[in-house]
Amino acid sequence: MHTPLRFKPALLALCTAAAFAASPAFAAGMSKAEYSAAKDRIGADYKLAKASCDRLSGNGKDVCEEEAEAKEKVAKAELEAAYTGKPGDRAKVAEVKADTAYEVAKERCDDLAGNAKDVCVQEAKAAHTKARADAKLVSATGKAQMEARDEKREANYKVEAEKCDALAGDAKSTCVADAKARYGKS
Repeated sequence: MHTPLRFKPALLALCTAAAFAASPAFAAGMSKAEYSAAKDRIGADYKLAKASCDRLSGNGKDVCEEEAEAKEKVAKAELEAAYTGKPGDRAKVAEVKADTAYEVAKERCDDLAGNAKDVCVQEAKAAHTKARADAKLVSATGKAQMEARDEKREANYKVEAEKCDALAGDAKSTCVADAKARYGKS
């Protein structure tokens, strides 16, 4: 008799996050060719993982397929974040991880019946809610960090510009141009 292996949704989310944190998609400074190759690799990995599910049957196969799809979605989100470097894309990774972990956890609950299934689904929903809240926090923190960085850059620029005021002629012009270039001003 097959006894289903039951994971706590929070543990599943943690395992999923750990598995994808080591993903090669987080390489900094990715070229268009590297991005394209990584995207192709993700697609090939998905097809291979999904094909390995064919040997299973019933809900085990459904769980396997859901896990393969989750892995693909997370890998694509991580790749996009690594390629663009945008804070919004990095926040999207956390959201995708939360959503896919929830979908996998719900699928695992299908092995159960009655109150045990209800409890499993509620645990999955609770873990999903917590993970989504954490994703929002990551997003808010990222925005706050960007604003702080911009404020610091502006303050540093003003200091440099003030120092340039002590100079005259070409020296002042050069100093101002250097300060603008250093702090991203046009």
